Amino acid sequence: MAKVLVAYASLTGNTEEIAELIVEGIRQAGGEAVLKSVTDCNADEIKAYEAVLLGAYTWGDGELPDEFLDFYEEMDELDLSSCKAAAFGSGDTGYEIYCGAVDQIEEKLKERGAEIVQASLKIEYGPNAAEKDACRSFGRQFIETCAAVS
Repeated sequence: MAKVLVAYASLTGNTEEIAELIVEGIRQAGGEAVLKSVTDCNADEIKAYEAVLLGAYTWGDGELPDEFLDFYEEMDELDLSSCKAAAFGSGDTGYEIYCGAVDQIEEKLKERGAEIVQASLKIEYGPNAAEKDACRSFGRQFIETCAAVS
């Protein structure tokens, strides 16, 4: 099983909760996950893992939050061609661009050569009961997919 870095940016706690639930799912499937806020790590740490899940809430009109920007820019220095990845985050459908930060993260991962092994997970605000199960399932599916394509 792959060792996974789950790094996220959260302002209200919604994306942090999503990340925690994803980590639960990874561990339920027998995987190993390290959970970190992007303010407590740097993008270079991705190289120590076989897989990465990156998450952020969407700010304003589909933008990355300020606390994710340094991490995002640091990714420009990385070759992620041996890394399996996916993105997740929270947003608000009241805005024209829903979860735009999640899309930006996924595009950056692709640009740096990461293999996107599953579709992004997007949750409006914080996860309800059914979405909590979906978050855990996202983590389980991610680790199982990583094992299958290794």
